[in-house]
Amino acid sequence: MTDSHSIKAVVFDMDGVLFDSERITRIMWKKAADEWELSDIETAVRDCTGSSRPDQWVYLKKKYGGDFKAKEFREYCSALFHSYVDENGLPLMPHAKEILSYLKEKKYPLALASSTRRIAVEKELKDAGLWSYFNATICGDEVEHSKPAPEIYLRACSLLGLDPELCCAVEDSPNGIRSAHSAGMKCVMVPDQIQPDGEIKEMLYRLCTSLEDLRTFL
Repeated sequence: MTDSHSIKAVVFDMDGVLFDSERITRIMWKKAADEWELSDIETAVRDCTGSSRPDQWVYLKKKYGGDFKAKEFREYCSALFHSYVDENGLPLMPHAKEILSYLKEKKYPLALASSTRRIAVEKELKDAGLWSYFNATICGDEVEHSKPAPEIYLRACSLLGLDPELCCAVEDSPNGIRSAHSAGMKCVMVPDQIQPDGEIKEMLYRLCTSLEDLRTFL
């Protein structure tokens, strides 16, 4: 296994890693699916976690038929999500701010690579007081091929001016791990809603139970 001292920078996913948003997303997709009378929405949520909205539209049409109004359904899910967040706030994952502060103190350059759109990423990071921690951010609407393709992580490493093999990606989803692994990065998974299977475990540099575990090797 590669020595952790070769890690020169850390790139974070956002939803499910820094924010407890995947749990809320799952609830709202289930609510929308009940209203739309859709079956097997749990599989759809799992398979779409970590991917961009356009990729989700393609997936939903394949799953529910070519006539399915995938864009409208996804927009409705988003409206439910934002209505909930506006009323209740978007909670941080445990130790999120503490680990960012720790890594900054250790002089690690930090980037964020999120499949979420830029307008939402900036708002959520700024509202939570996390924006200033990041040297670079790249979002789902700024790449042609989002996760699980490697483009977003390759762009993040490029913005930091470092080769991918010198960077560590912190992810919660299989799609995110596939993206970072394809980019040639060291993959750290902190599972949220989805546990890694054998395929994903083979790609991991570390499997952590919480963000606090990053302190053990960074």
